[in-house]
Amino acid sequence: MLKWMQSVFIDRRIASAARHFMLRVMFTSRLPLGRLVFALCASCNLSAAEPAWRPLFNGHDLSNWTTWIATPQATVDLPGEPKNARGEYTQPIGSGRDPLGVFTVTTVDGRRAIHISGQVFGELRTRESFTNYRLKLQFKWGEKKWPPRDKPGTARDSGLLYYVHAAPGAEHRTWARSIELQIQEHDVGDLYAVGSQISVRSSPLPPPPGSKPSAESLYQYNPQGEWHLFSQVPGSSGRCVKQPDNEKPTGEWNTVELVCFGGDSIHIVNGKVVMRLHGPLRIDGPQPIPVTAGPLILQSEGAELYYRDVEIRPITEIPAEYKE
Repeated sequence: MLKWMQSVFIDRRIASAARHFMLRVMFTSRLPLGRLVFALCASCNLSAAEPAWRPLFNGHDLSNWTTWIATPQATVDLPGEPKNARGEYTQPIGSGRDPLGVFTVTTVDGRRAIHISGQVFGELRTRESFTNYRLKLQFKWGEKKWPPRDKPGTARDSGLLYYVHAAPGAEHRTWARSIELQIQEHDVGDLYAVGSQISVRSSPLPPPPGSKPSAESLYQYNPQGEWHLFSQVPGSSGRCVKQPDNEKPTGEWNTVELVCFGGDSIHIVNGKVVMRLHGPLRIDGPQPIPVTAGPLILQSEGAELYYRDVEIRPITEIPAEYKE
């Protein structure tokens, strides 16, 4: 009976204390055992269907993550790295090497956070692979921008890649095949199908005034729109714009959530659903096949930013607050 009662405590950190509390109450209470167990479970307000959030960033180091860094811009000072006759670097920095400190841990606004300098393009990848989960994190832009994205009008950029299904640097790609929840100034929550395919209910957007003609149409999420397939292949659009815009001003902390269950995923920005997606496919084989599991990646893409409170928990259904 005690073992069964302990199972209602999902958070392992309180299980031991709860067990001792139960024993003490059982031996001092006059309530029947059945009523006592019911009262204790109700007071805990815990459900086996909602496991505790688990941090992916431990607040101390990046031991739960791996790094891969692309070929630096020629403007980067990195002695010892091979260059060609034009002074250009000739190969990626690669996996497990971070001589420039692109990915570090720091304190910002009194809290521990992942610091991404943005100086060189690269990835911070979880060591684990995930399926059927709910992820949440907070991010905040820093001040610095780097070539080739350092122009005054260029938006600060990063991204959360999920359903990652390629090794770092595979196929000479900077970004591993995946689905991207875009984290970019003014565009947080957009989709990029990075060497993959996925469907979104959406509607075409008119081209911006003065823009050059393009064979690729731009689409925006529309829950009443038609299903469109997005993929980064010639003649197709790999991007879908979120709707609505629920991003906070640059310099403030934003909360991003990602729900992935079966073939469905949901992009959530500051508590608001901005896109629903369906049917992710990998397209690196003879035929497209579903992909519903993979590591997560945080991008370094030319802009300084911070991530904190990176947490995940498994789910057995779409959370009630995000069901249609």
